Order: sequence, then C-alpha cells, then structure tokens
Amino acid sequence: MKKLLFTALCFGLLGTAANADEQERADHFEGESAETLEQAVTHFTETNRRLAELLAQDELSNADLGTIHELTYTLENALARIDEELDTMAVDLEEVHLGSETLEQERVRTHGAAYLEAAQTLAE
Repeated sequence: MKKLLFTALCFGLLGTAANADEQERADHFEGESAETLEQAVTHFTETNRRLAELLAQDELSNADLGTIHELTYTLENALARIDEELDTMAVDLEEVHLGSETLEQERVRTHGAAYLEAAQTLAE
C-alpha cells in the first residue's frame, strides 16, 4: 500500500511540474505575428537582416543570444504564414493548369490572378 501511495505521489508531483512548465512556456515570448503574406515577407526580411547583423559579430553576449532567441519566434511565425500561403498558391496554380487544359478561361483568369498576386508579394 505504501508503494502505491508513493507511486501516486510521485506521478502527482511530476504532473504538477509538467503543468508548471506548460504555464511557463505559455508565458514565453511569442514573436511578431504575421496575419498576411505581406507581413510575413516583411518580418522575414527584416528579422533575417537583424539576425545576420548579430551573427556577424565576433562574439555573442548573453543579451545577443536572448535577442536571437526572440527573433527566432518571429521568423517561425513568418515561415508558418509563408508556408500556408505557398499551399494556397500551389492550389491556385493547379487550378490554372487544369483550367488551361479544359479551356476554362474564367477559371484560369481567377486563379491566375490570385496566384500572381501572391507570387508578386514573394518576389518583392
């Protein structure tokens, strides 16, 4: 019986520690959000520039490492948005492809315009 209580207590403490860790991570830095492809590309470009400047230094201080840590959150957010937009672009391009095969002008124009708008944003 004592072993059972000890085991239950240990698991309870582990659960409490895991919950505290989750709470700490929830309060962790989130980075700049990227609600649109334009924002994502801007954050991606500017944050990469800042990261490159820091990495070009001969030595990195603890403060520099903290800044780099925060920059990675913004970059992750930007890349996630870009990834979502690339998926949408792939669908639009496939619709252009299929529409051109079946001679559907409106389908080609509609999806072609959406594809090119996103592609232009990425190319800038």
